[in-house]
Parts: sequence; structure tokens; C-alpha cells
Amino acid sequence: MYYFISLGQSECQYVGCGETFSDHSTLHAQANKHNLTVNLTTFRIWCYVCEREVFLEQRPAVTLMSLFVVLNNYLISQDAVHQPVSHHHPLKAVPIAVAEEEWSESEEDVLKPRGLTGMKNIGNSCYMNAALQALSNCPPLTQFFLDCSGLVRTDKKPALCKSYQKLISELWHKKRPSYVVPTSLSQGIKLVNPMFRGYAQQDTQEFLRCLMDQLHEELKEPQAECGGGGEGDERRDGGDRSPSEDEFLSCDSGASSDRGEGGGLGEPELLIQDECGVGPRVGGGGTAQLFLGAKKQKQSHYRSVISDIFDGSILSLVQCLTCDRVSCVSLETFQDLSLPIPGKEDLAKLHSSIHQNLPAKTGVSLDVYGSQGWITYIMDSIRRFVVSCIPSWFWGPMVTLEDCLAAFFAADELKGDNMYSCERCKKLRNGVKYCKVLRLPEILCIHLKRFRHEVMYSFKINSHVAFPLEGLELRPFLAKDSPSQVTTYDLLSVICHHGTAGSGHYIAYCQNVINGQWYEFDDQYVTEVHETVVQNAEAYVLFYRKSSEESVRERQKVVDLASMKEPSLLQFYISREWLNKFNTFTEPGPISNHTFLCQHGGIPPNKYHYIDDLVVILPQNVWEYLYNSFGGGPAVNHLYVCAICQVELEALAKRRKVEIDTFIRLNKEFQAEEAPTVILCISMQWFREWESFVKGKDNEPPGPIDNSKIGVMKGGHVQLKQGADYGQISEETWQYLLGIYSGGPEIAVRQTVPATNTDGLHGERKIEAETRAL
Repeated sequence: MYYFISLGQSECQYVGCGETFSDHSTLHAQANKHNLTVNLTTFRIWCYVCEREVFLEQRPAVTLMSLFVVLNNYLISQDAVHQPVSHHHPLKAVPIAVAEEEWSESEEDVLKPRGLTGMKNIGNSCYMNAALQALSNCPPLTQFFLDCSGLVRTDKKPALCKSYQKLISELWHKKRPSYVVPTSLSQGIKLVNPMFRGYAQQDTQEFLRCLMDQLHEELKEPQAECGGGGEGDERRDGGDRSPSEDEFLSCDSGASSDRGEGGGLGEPELLIQDECGVGPRVGGGGTAQLFLGAKKQKQSHYRSVISDIFDGSILSLVQCLTCDRVSCVSLETFQDLSLPIPGKEDLAKLHSSIHQNLPAKTGVSLDVYGSQGWITYIMDSIRRFVVSCIPSWFWGPMVTLEDCLAAFFAADELKGDNMYSCERCKKLRNGVKYCKVLRLPEILCIHLKRFRHEVMYSFKINSHVAFPLEGLELRPFLAKDSPSQVTTYDLLSVICHHGTAGSGHYIAYCQNVINGQWYEFDDQYVTEVHETVVQNAEAYVLFYRKSSEESVRERQKVVDLASMKEPSLLQFYISREWLNKFNTFTEPGPISNHTFLCQHGGIPPNKYHYIDDLVVILPQNVWEYLYNSFGGGPAVNHLYVCAICQVELEALAKRRKVEIDTFIRLNKEFQAEEAPTVILCISMQWFREWESFVKGKDNEPPGPIDNSKIGVMKGGHVQLKQGADYGQISEETWQYLLGIYSGGPEIAVRQTVPATNTDGLHGERKIEAETRAL
């Protein structure tokens, strides 16, 4: 039920419902001629005379357009002197521009910014619409799909990245409609996850995880090997890599009685020998607990634009309270942080503990109402009046986002049955277990645990969580040796849920990157709102972006250098994807040209035909500034197809053909056997990986055959596990695959042939013959 308050006269404080069967708000307007009402849930204003919604007059732009758009304006006008490209390959001279001219800032963009396109509800799809609008207003991700469209390539079904790219292009197009219908993306996500089929209400956080995981799967590429590109592989800020758990097995603080500031917990000196590995990507966690995603181990060596933007890493530590030894338990990658909402008792413990954190600014000065007019002031006054009239026990304790973060990173005591086995003391000791962030993501996704699901029922936590629009500081939760330099975040978007558990409605509040103004996205309706409306929202999922003035100055310096149009004797090729990072990331990391280079320094044959989409030509002075500022590389002045990769590619194609042809032949012979004496089993999980490899869907061959998940040890022998996911092959096929990939164990299904009773058979035949004679 929605309630409305009349704005007819200053002394009128009538509040009435707006339901169709009992519309007291309309009756009051007709009787008293108070024609303006405000929806107390959405704060939309309705005029009964005009019979339409009343919109606030537009605020002037409060911030400059994002600097990547400014770069695009310059890049398009850049007319640098380039050397002629070698005629040995069809590469045309690629300008430094990353975007098309139609994406440049114009007067129309200031008056009616792009990105303000709604999405039609296609059957309880508000959870999807709110999530897509929140992602659409994440500049690093959206700019990648707009400016690096040539990199959006996949052979995997349902090609969700293509559907998402098309949707983003429609939402941010100059000639955008008032709303779009995301049918293609909706159908694609339903193919990936059956949970979203039908028209039932779903959880927007589950949708976000499923969507981003699928985009990562379709866009992922192998990590560049360490040592292949010189200085660029050092990854000074860890922008594209996160250490794996195995590299921290022996980390030890060697601490004595020093517990840090204020008696805090000590932290170990981390010895990072190699940063090539990427741990499993997970979505969420709990207080001193992290949950690993069930992903294949070989996927840990892949990266994508999704992992570049949203992945961070958390270090789990344990400290002995006797000798103060701090040891690392695990290092895991997260895609979002699932934070608990602490109750009254938990807040009291947090505020009196060592984990107390000063909140970032959440207030707003009263003079900001000047540009919004009296309606905005009345709306905010109404909310504060309503809140003040209701007892505090109704709303619950005052909780801040910093409290939720402190609860997530709070230490757990290890005592009693959970005592810690200290390697230094060689005994069970009391200890504490806690987490620290090792690497901060470019965009931090925070999920507040508002829904609790018990055995018999589910309920929602409606406590208001105050969150800052600017200046969310994460340095108190950062590990000592973290490579992250920027620890301050500003809010990009917030998803809200109205209603109860299992039902309700989702909307999103997003800040437009062009004019800095906040908007409410409610399915196909897009409405400008004041920032106080956003701050008072019941947040469920929040997206924060790193904030740094230094990155703004860096981009401006590049603009100034390129504007000089200094003739250069050499032309340098740089990764288009990294240049997009420079335009949109606060910490883009070292230059990485491995997105278009092979390990031998040439162009892989499979990328040669679309090399224009992968590189951008820079003048010498711009390249030298970027290289001196960020390092990395390698420097590329000439593009050529790698002959070594060409030979390897031909050999790989031959190997695939031989393996698949041999398997087909042996399997036909197996099918022709009427009664095979021995049937061997093979794990279908491994077989699917092998099939993807021989069919060219996966570039990497599978590892050794792994039948451990389909077998069980009984009586000293490995037998087939009941309900296992397996396939049946002949002994010849098993020996062929085993000779190539090794592995095991061998699991056989042997046919038992009963002994034939010849005497009984002879007697039966004799009786049959006598019967026929009669």
C-alpha cells in the first residue's frame, strides 16, 4: 500500500492511501482542492488537475563530465603525424581516438544527458532492470562495451556479452528511446540459469552474480606469463593479478608482543614471490568467513574486464594470543562483499572494540536546497518529521555502512573446542581469526544481508543503514602490505528493495556520469532526485568507485601532451583495452600490450584479422609519458604475424583432428560389439573439457584424466560411485586417452556371464523334440 501526503496548503498535513479500492488521497484532493500530493515511498509528486506527474526543475551540472569523455573529444581531433604502415599486412592506421565522434559532449548532453533510458518490466523483472541500470552507470564497464566493442568476441553460448553490449549501446545512444525492452538479455540469462525462468520475483544480487560470472566466462583470456614482457609484468599495483593461496602457505609475522595501534592485531610480512595466479572468484562472505566458488582450477589463470573491474582479494589471518604469532590461513578473491547488518548488541561491541571506524561524511548542507526549490525542501522535511514521530524501537538502532564493514572484518575468538594449533608454541592455544583486504577492486560492490531464510520462514531486516555518497574510506580494513594506493570510494549507484521477503519491488538510484546528478530508475520511468533521497534510501546493493584527484591530473596531462601535435619519428601501438583503463580506472596498472601480442612478441594468427580493434596508435611524446608514469609494455613499433604461433597453431589443429578421429573410430568399434567383456568408465566432467578442446572451443588441453569423483574405495578396489556423472568407453579408447593425458584411476564395469548348464539344455531339447513328434 502506498501513502500520499497533501501539499495543498502549509497547514494541511493530510496523509491518505492511494489504492484503487480506497483512494482517500484522490477524495481529499477533490473535496479540498489540494491538488498536489507526494508519494511517501517514492517521493514522486502527482498533480490531480494536470493528471500527470510533476517533475522538479533541472539542477545545473554540479560536476564536469567524466574525463574519459574529454579525452575522447581530444582524441578525435588529434591529427598526429604517423609513419606509413607496412604493406605486408592489411592494418590501417588507427587513430588515438577510442570512441566515435557521436559520443562527444554536446549542449544536448548537458541538457538531456545520455544514459537516462528506462527498461520495460517484462513480468516481475524489476530485479533485473535495477541491476542492469546499476551496472550501466559503472563507467569503466560501460565505456569498455562502448569503446572496445571489437573486443567483445565469444564462441560460447548464449553469447550474453553480445546481448549486454547491444543493451548498453541502446541505453547510451544519442538517439535513445524513453525505454528499451531487454528481451534478448533476459532470454540469455534464463538459458544460463534455470532459476530465472518463469515470471517469479528473484533476488537482484543473485542475478548480478550470475550475469557477471557469465560475462567473465565469455570474455576471459589467458593471463600473460610472467617474465615475457619485461618491466610490465611486475604489476606494481596488482591491477590485473592477485596472488594465489599457495604463495602464502609459509607467511609468518614473527611478531613479538606488538599488536599495532591501540592494541590491534598484528599482521605478517607477506612475501609475494609470484603474482601470476588468480584465486577462485567468489561472491560474498561472512564475518571472518569466506566462501569459495565452485570453479575449475584451470580458470584461475584467466582474466577478463569483469575481473579487472570488480575483483579484489581478502587475506584471512590467525593470531596466537600467547606468542602473538600471526599466520596466513588463505587468500581468496571476492567479487562483492556480503556484509551483515549488526543489531543493537553487536553495535555496542563494535563501538567499544578496536575495530571502531570513523564514518565518512553522510550529511548535507541545507543550502543545497536552493537549486531544487521548495518542493524538495518540503519532501525532506516530511521524511524527517515522520521519522522523528516514530519511536526508535520501530526503526531499530542507527547503523552505518562503516559499522557493517567493521562487523564483517571483526575478529572471531578461537577458544574452547575451536582453539588454534600454534606452530610456534606446538600446542593448542587461544587465538583470534580475522580478515584484511589485500587488493581493493576498482569498483567495490557491497551487498547488505537484509534477507534471512530460516527452515520454516523468511524475513527481511528493515534497519536503515546510513551510507556516504562520497569518501568511503577502506584503509582501516587494508592489509599492511597491500599494493592498493587509493582507498577512498565514491558512490555510483544503489539498488533498493521495497516490500517483504519473497515479494516487493526493486529500484535503482544512479549518478549520471555526464552531469553528476542523481536519478531514480524504476523500470521504464527515470526521474531526477535530490541526493538526500538517495541517502535516505533502504540500500540493498551498493556500487562504489575509487576516487583520486591524481588520476584526473594524469589524464589532463595526456590531453595537454596530445594537443601539442608534436611530430614523432616513431609510432607506438598500445592496447586499446589498457587505454580504456587509463580513461576510466583510478589505478590502471602498468601498460599491458599482451592483449594483442603473443609470448613471442608478434600477433597471434587468430587475432590478426581484427587487429584494428585491439590497438591504438600513439605519438611518441604520449607513449613516453605513459611508459614513464606506469611502466609495463612492451613497446611495439611494428605489427607482424608470429610465425612460431602459426606453426604451433597448425600442429594444434592436426592434433585435434587426430584425437577426435581416433576417438570416433574406436567408439564405433565399441558400439559394434554385441557383448563386450569389459566396459570402462570415464568422468564426464573431464570428458566435456576434452571435447571442448578437440572441437576448438577451448584453447587449453585438459589436465590428466580425473576419475576420483566418480569412484569409491570398497574392499581395497575402486568401484563406481552410485549416481556418478560418468560415461562408458571401451578398453582400447581408455588406453588411447590414458597414453596422451595419463591420470586415472581405472574403473571397470565387468559383465558377469553365467555358466551354461549343458545337461539341462540337452534335456529341454529332448522334451521339445518328443513334443513335436507327438
